Amino acid sequence: MNAEAPRRARKERFAGGLLTQEPESEALPEVNAAIGVPSTPFAFVGFLVKRHYRARVAVFVALVALATAIEATSSYVLGRMINALTEAVKAGVHDWAPVAGYVALFAAVWYLPALIVRSAEAVDIYASPRMRALAQKYLFSYLLGHSPRYFQENFAGKLGQKIKQAGQASVSLLSILAFDTVRIVVLLIVGGILLALQHAFYAALLFAWAAIYLSVVSWLARRCVVLSKAFSDEVSTSTGRIIDAITNADLVRAFARAAFERRFIARYLADEMNASQSLRWFLIVMRLFMSTAMLALLMGLVGLAIGDTLAGRMSIGEFTMVFFLGTMIARSVQELSYRMLDFFEQLGTLAEALELVTQPHEIQDKPEAMPMRVTRGDIRFENISFSHADGHPVFQNLNLHIKAGEKVGLVGKSGAGKSTLVKLLRRQFEPQTGRVLIDGQDVALTTWDSVNEAIAEVQQMPGVFHRPVRDNIRYAQPDADETVVVAAARDAHAHDFITGREAGYDTIVGEQGIKLSGGERQRVAIARAGERCQGPGAR
Repeated sequence: MNAEAPRRARKERFAGGLLTQEPESEALPEVNAAIGVPSTPFAFVGFLVKRHYRARVAVFVALVALATAIEATSSYVLGRMINALTEAVKAGVHDWAPVAGYVALFAAVWYLPALIVRSAEAVDIYASPRMRALAQKYLFSYLLGHSPRYFQENFAGKLGQKIKQAGQASVSLLSILAFDTVRIVVLLIVGGILLALQHAFYAALLFAWAAIYLSVVSWLARRCVVLSKAFSDEVSTSTGRIIDAITNADLVRAFARAAFERRFIARYLADEMNASQSLRWFLIVMRLFMSTAMLALLMGLVGLAIGDTLAGRMSIGEFTMVFFLGTMIARSVQELSYRMLDFFEQLGTLAEALELVTQPHEIQDKPEAMPMRVTRGDIRFENISFSHADGHPVFQNLNLHIKAGEKVGLVGKSGAGKSTLVKLLRRQFEPQTGRVLIDGQDVALTTWDSVNEAIAEVQQMPGVFHRPVRDNIRYAQPDADETVVVAAARDAHAHDFITGREAGYDTIVGEQGIKLSGGERQRVAIARAGERCQGPGAR
């Protein structure tokens, strides 16, 4: 039995459970390129939250705020407990009665926030993983709406990497905003109130320090984003170059150019290394500033508290509250500072991904576009003029009529426009002037999908997926049964070499069909085109 089959079945069961067996509100929704995708990070994250997870995020934020508010009061309870213990020692009391209530209360305010945060994490289980998947699904769907020119100008590996990074960055940004930011805001508010009860100057010092500190760190973080983006660009570029070389490994070996490719890739890896070193040096300087600022806040609060305690204006318990509250705030602000680095880094990552993926589609269906109805297959090119983006002209006032049922061969030198003519027919390119008609219907006024559904093409270098042969053949009609698949393979003279393999139609063809010969790939592509022609409504 094919070893790949059980794993494939498990994946299909998993995917089926994820998409169909969950409650309808939990299932990942179907999306398509027509759904507008925001092109800026905050708008994109807000789009995901408002469209799918508004209630869950609101509950998560409320739980985090509640947990933080309770946690902030622990220093106050500790101070009261120490004062009660001090009074009991002075009075010669030797039992727990004066402090038992404070001990129980301290245990409650210490443990209850942990339970609430775990509840928030339980809510997040049903938000963040799905949001990551949805972000990728929206961007992938939009990506597929781009024209062939877009994919010719961008590395496939880079596009895939950016979509994956965008999903993770969306979740990270939301986590920082909904958890870390909410936590520090609530902590500053509650801590400021508790400090103001001792002396208004304590609260003023805290808020003034927080404003200055966060402003400086934000400025530094923006500089960090520039360096981080430069590093990310170098990583993406070097990754694309490596994937390009791996994809053409046979060509590299055929020309004995392995040493050349190593030197070629080394330049990009060196740029990546230099960008990483610049980023790391800046992080060292930034974190040194953070530690110094934290120490300045803590020593300032402690110094003032010691002075007030020695002067009799503050009790030992109140001093303890100021000390522990100051330590808690300093630690939390420092954690937010480190997260701020991550925040701006993820912000830059998401911005870069959105900038690349959400570029306007070059070819879009017009609002009044209707599905194409092919009844005969009559084709007309009327006064077609077309030039590539670099200005190179291909056609000038071309007129061509191909009658229904005619077999036409296009002959010309390389670059004459043979492939371009087919792309114009399929609306993968759009002419500057003129129009293309199929059965009298202007392809520019019909939906792009319906045009491509009406045409079966076998390219000189056919594309195949890293999937079983069966799935590649029935790609045009995923619901086609086995008899249709086998019939199409027989018509394309592919059945014998397919069944000659151990796994038969379950044979995984490899990336770009590397496990098949060039001729076999073309036979599979012919079977795929033939399978479409055997489908409902085929012409």
